[in-house]
Amino acid sequence: MTSTASESAVPPRAYEVVLKSVEADLRAGRLKMGDQLPGERSLAEMHGISRASVRDAIRILDAMGMVRTSTGSGPNSGAVVISNPAVGLSATLRLHVASRQLPVADIVESRVLLETWAAESADLGADPERSAKVLERTAELLKAMDAPGLDRDAFHDLDAKFHVLLSSLAGNAVIESMMESLRLSISDYVSESIEGEESWQEISSVLRTQHHGIHEAVAAGDGKEAARLLREHIEWFYSETQAK
Repeated sequence: MTSTASESAVPPRAYEVVLKSVEADLRAGRLKMGDQLPGERSLAEMHGISRASVRDAIRILDAMGMVRTSTGSGPNSGAVVISNPAVGLSATLRLHVASRQLPVADIVESRVLLETWAAESADLGADPERSAKVLERTAELLKAMDAPGLDRDAFHDLDAKFHVLLSSLAGNAVIESMMESLRLSISDYVSESIEGEESWQEISSVLRTQHHGIHEAVAAGDGKEAARLLREHIEWFYSETQAK
């Protein structure tokens, strides 16, 4: 006997009802950034599910970067709607990289594609005031990265902010979030592959020089040169980490 589509369909998990409800409310404008979700009891009664299922949904939204949770009372307690897509994307990518289903080399190649596209698409004249602020901030990050005695973790943190900010000049929020998530997804794998402080000092010295060249090309509005330097920079660093 052949089963019908309705008989073979897998029923949705209870927490999925909450996820779909939040999505619908965001799309309709009933929820916006900074709003607080109803409490567990209210959501459970609203959707006819258990409070445990509601907690599952909140945890998933938190992991996806859609809400920030905190205890206590007041407007900032409970689950507050935010939007940090890079958090959820990078967490997912990191797990798949760890499972060996997404090769680090493919992540690096994807990053090259995104960053070079962003460099060539940057239009400093579209919003001169914002562009000036971004370039001022990236110049400050370069100065911080040049500081003597900077440890490796601090350097990588500044480096990530530098690249993400430069990519933001393309004016594409999806590309910006994807680029940040790609960097975060393999940051530990790359940094941990460099053995020894002496090797790191040699590599970081080259990275600093490359960063300044990229920044100068972007500030001059030379997208093609910036893209070329970015490709060279990313691929060189990856090749060095593989050789160590």
